[in-house]
Amino acid sequence: MRACRVHRFGGPEAISLDDIPVPTPGPGEVLVSVRAAGVGPWDSWIRAGRSVLPQPLPLTLGSDLSGEVAAVGEGVSGFAVGDAVFGVTNRRFTGGYADYAVAEAAMLAPKPLSLDHVHAASMPVVAVTAWQALFAQAHLARGQSVLIHGAAGNVGAYAVQLARRGGLKVSATAGSADLAYVQSLGADQVVDFRSTAFEDVVKDVDAVIDLVGGEVQARSFAVLRRGGTLVSAVSQPDQASARRADVEARFFLVAVTSAMLSELGSLVDDGGLTASVGTVLPITGVRRAHEMLDSPERHPRGKIVMEVASSS
Repeated sequence: MRACRVHRFGGPEAISLDDIPVPTPGPGEVLVSVRAAGVGPWDSWIRAGRSVLPQPLPLTLGSDLSGEVAAVGEGVSGFAVGDAVFGVTNRRFTGGYADYAVAEAAMLAPKPLSLDHVHAASMPVVAVTAWQALFAQAHLARGQSVLIHGAAGNVGAYAVQLARRGGLKVSATAGSADLAYVQSLGADQVVDFRSTAFEDVVKDVDAVIDLVGGEVQARSFAVLRRGGTLVSAVSQPDQASARRADVEARFFLVAVTSAMLSELGSLVDDGGLTASVGTVLPITGVRRAHEMLDSPERHPRGKIVMEVASSS
């Protein structure tokens, strides 16, 4: 089978399309015939050797996937050969850019009926990250307020939709070209971060969801109410700044579960959540996909997805 592999850490040129044996699922695992694989920034970090997790070489890149069950390992229930599924491969976020991928059964769920495989593969990590940031980390509840940075990005777009659906008052930052888009997702207030200092117009929010980091994260302490929470999915917040502002601040790594995927899939099928795909490439275009990840140039809004087999 084809698999997008790295034998050394480096740039997109380090990726090779290799022919390797089809893997066998072990206990608690499922073999998925991959129809589409999502491409995210964490794939670039792993490829470059910058993962926060141990990544022994050689490895097959990729975590997000959608496809059909080809085999089930010992002790797996709830999945049968031929089932359409989506989700994540494993906790190391590897193995997904391939014709067949082994995935932990606990990180898979039935594919949303209303989505094709390409759109389903765009969802898992980013949608679960958004939900966990808002509700598992910031512990937000209906009627509270949140500022979401990077709201036009892949995680940010889900965060705005989920926050709106959860009855939150949503402020968001985005570039001028994305203001109308973010507003259409449900934001009450959208700030053009290039022309307006967000801390001048956003005050006393219950939580900040930081999907940008750096200076934006540092400035965000000023907009939180005392006792509020800053949650970052990109970098560890400065705890001294948090203490001075009398707020909590935390960084977290997403934990994808079948239950969370099923809930988000139901929201999609009910029309309460929209998946966004920006660029679709064949698996042979994997280097191009990673060049897009690494490029500072603007690319079509939405997730990059590789089509591994004909999608339906």
